[in-house]
Amino acid sequence: MYNLVLKDLKLGVNPWFFVLPLILGGLMLIPGWVYFLVPLYFCFITVPNIFGGFKSQNDLMFSTVLPVTKSDIVKSRVAVLVILELMHLLVAMIASIFTFQLYPKMQYFFFAPHMGFWGMCFLMMALFNLIFIPIYYKTAYKYGLATTASTVAAVLFATVVQWAGIQNDWLHSLFYGPGLDRTGLQFSILVGGVLIFIACNLLAYRIAVRRFLRVEIL
Repeated sequence: MYNLVLKDLKLGVNPWFFVLPLILGGLMLIPGWVYFLVPLYFCFITVPNIFGGFKSQNDLMFSTVLPVTKSDIVKSRVAVLVILELMHLLVAMIASIFTFQLYPKMQYFFFAPHMGFWGMCFLMMALFNLIFIPIYYKTAYKYGLATTASTVAAVLFATVVQWAGIQNDWLHSLFYGPGLDRTGLQFSILVGGVLIFIACNLLAYRIAVRRFLRVEIL
């Protein structure tokens, strides 16, 4: 599987998509912006372009002639997707540190990029993967429906959570004002988001393997 991951990273993924997280991370420096959009650009730009590239390269046929199992093919592709997601999230998280340094007295209408916010971002990407990966592996090459469904779900998640954070008193207390000073609470939200992200990826992988085993490749 390790060699399959290297194949995708070196041959399947355009080097531009390793630079893109650095560019999009810079959007975190915009004061008071809708920071949910930063990881969402991964769904808007990176996923359709990368999986479109895999299809145009006929990567599925190439992978199946290699001495590897179908489960390894799925596992490597999920690993590549997660690696790229983590690159986007980690760069944005680092950039957010500078955001607080640049605007120490900023009053945020939308979520400020504290630890709890990043926990929500991990939840959003978990939902994206849980929908995208199983749908994609119904065929392992048709990515349009999978991308659309998972992106819509991620956008709806971000919209609902942000709206609830503004309108709901309990959520507002977690992500605004005194709630941001509760480091233990913020860290717990982040860790919870990461754990759910891991669990959803494992579940998506298992579903995808079952579906891919039923795919007949000519």
